Amino acid sequence: MLERFLSFIWEEHRGKTIGILIGLLAAVLFLSFGFWKTLFIIVCIVLGYIIGKRIDEDKNFEQWVRKIFRDS
Repeated sequence: MLERFLSFIWEEHRGKTIGILIGLLAAVLFLSFGFWKTLFIIVCIVLGYIIGKRIDEDKNFEQWVRKIFRDS
């Protein structure tokens, strides 16, 4: 019964469910670590996502890193 209910919620209200879970996670992080530490965690997650996405898309990751960290 619970599995059927959760399946229905996931299929019919996926965006709302993800939004609620992200909001809950953000609240727990803010209460546990404070604003600046939570902001740092979020920035690290976003950077990890961007790097992972570039790797998944078979972009030239090494060239991208060199472009960012090239000697001026």
